[in-house]
Amino acid sequence: MRFLIFVLLLVFSSISFAHKSSDSYMSLSVEGQDVSLRWDIAIRDLQNVIDMDLDEDDNVQWGELKQNKQAISAYSLARLKLQTDRAECPLEFSNMKVNQRSDGFYAVLYAEGKCVENIESLKVQYDLFFNVDSQHRGLLKLESGEKNISFAFSPKISSQIFEVENSHVSDTFFRFVSEGIWHIWIGFDHILFLLSLLLPAVLIRNKKIWVGVEDFSKASLEVIKIVTAFTVAHSMTLSLVILGDISLPIMLVESIIAFSVVVAALNNLFPVISQKRWLMGFLFGLIHGFGFANVLTELELNSNTLFITLLGFNIGVELGQLAIVAIFMPVAYVLRNGWIYQNVIFRLGSVSIVSIGFIWFFERII
Repeated sequence: MRFLIFVLLLVFSSISFAHKSSDSYMSLSVEGQDVSLRWDIAIRDLQNVIDMDLDEDDNVQWGELKQNKQAISAYSLARLKLQTDRAECPLEFSNMKVNQRSDGFYAVLYAEGKCVENIESLKVQYDLFFNVDSQHRGLLKLESGEKNISFAFSPKISSQIFEVENSHVSDTFFRFVSEGIWHIWIGFDHILFLLSLLLPAVLIRNKKIWVGVEDFSKASLEVIKIVTAFTVAHSMTLSLVILGDISLPIMLVESIIAFSVVVAALNNLFPVISQKRWLMGFLFGLIHGFGFANVLTELELNSNTLFITLLGFNIGVELGQLAIVAIFMPVAYVLRNGWIYQNVIFRLGSVSIVSIGFIWFFERII
């Protein structure tokens, strides 16, 4: 038994350091032949590829950043290519500043470019940090007159052609559906919270003992209640944050999310709420919505694309959740009465999730 606990904890430890994913933020303005770029890149990400900590105090100061501005601009702009139908539009570095975002300090690069023709179609090729971080994303806001386009680059989609004069909102919608799916799949804290609520869905308390449910319909009804409550809650918060401009400190949000993982898993081991777990899903889902909103609020979306981006991202999150449920439930139902499910997957799994949640919680409050 001790060996099983050790193995399970070792497996789960690979995801025990879940933080906000690595993102950079590009604002690209197009007018005629001219292109203007503002590019926010996390200093912590730059430090991974450029040694800027000259005094080795694990803290990159403005002076150290300034001394490395040529290296930073050369490294970054070499990994961003703009091209029209006829030729490449070279970007020239013009300035660098520092900006504080919700998750830390960012170097802000400014660059200008001129194409050989008026820009009707622009190909953007993005390749920043993909070789060192497979979860990195490049979030783009492209503006041309009253046109506003939002996009997210990833290792799988590192190049995209934008019809500046004739953009389609459907492109933005489907891209952010994809981003919502990906966000839930790499959001290990969201996944573990959801799994903590799903683990007992194929079980029922009978005289203080967990036993397998009689049929799949009962388990399915329980899952529907949980997922619906969680979905409604985080959708409400996500919409309020994006449309209503409300916010909470990111460290507080991330800490409560970690705490929710601990509470949900502890409830499996010491059941306080066994009949209305959907209520727990709803209450903590409100906080998880703030976490989902972080990636969108940092984009500073224009009102023209705000609703379609929010809708696409939210639908993507739901599809990502449903995929997890669709994989988990049939397997859990088949194994529900077995020793492996009740002792290893359910009990030891819950112990492991509690341990991971505590690690996240203390990481985020320090």
